[in-house]
Amino acid sequence: MTQRFTSEQQARIDLAAALRSASRMGLGEGICNHFSVEVPDRPGHFLINPQGLHWSEVTPADLVMVDGQGRKVAGLHEVEPTAFFIHGAAHRSKPDAKCVLHTHMPYATTLTVVHGGRIEAVSQIALKFYGRDAYDDNYNGLALDAAEGARIVSGLKNADILFLANHGIIVTGPSIDIAFDDLYYLERACMLQVLGMGTGKPLRQVPDAIARKTAAQMTDDTQARLHFVALKRLLDRDEPGWSRLE
Repeated sequence: MTQRFTSEQQARIDLAAALRSASRMGLGEGICNHFSVEVPDRPGHFLINPQGLHWSEVTPADLVMVDGQGRKVAGLHEVEPTAFFIHGAAHRSKPDAKCVLHTHMPYATTLTVVHGGRIEAVSQIALKFYGRDAYDDNYNGLALDAAEGARIVSGLKNADILFLANHGIIVTGPSIDIAFDDLYYLERACMLQVLGMGTGKPLRQVPDAIARKTAAQMTDDTQARLHFVALKRLLDRDEPGWSRLE
């Protein structure tokens, strides 16, 4: 018999799966960076990974619930100070961003440390993000106050993906599975671009008309959802106990 979970329990399981899968893919950095998701049926409340735990060890039970101001509502652990200045601002400023993923993943972050770094329409994977990206070209240090958090995420107003100068990236989405699929393919697109740049040869640009057409062909979320289900199967196979709720 298939086990039934409450909507919050499912959100906890999915967020833990995203964190562990990202770690398996080398997208994490120490115990830094955060993933958050709005708690279903509880507007203004969010689950986020706690301070001090590596992504590879986080279980659904470890996730912390915070309110819109970043105050802990439930959880055994604390939340790292910079976490919710970014995530809280993103959730508040973009209500349809139910899931917010912030990483310093290597290839995408590489584009933030070079002058004029932009994801370019040079691979089929990159076309998934055509017209969906934005860039904050001003680095002001750690996001340790609400004003800096709000400044950083202002670029998400008309975008799903934000590149932060000298820092990392933010990916937002309407659900964990769709946001995570974007995160994965964003890093793949940036990897191809950075490797291509490293050859010293000109990048082969896709014409705007074809890029726009291809991007429109990629709006079906079926593959994204199936991808995430597959990732959870891999966790079930390789990491017993990953999904414990208590």
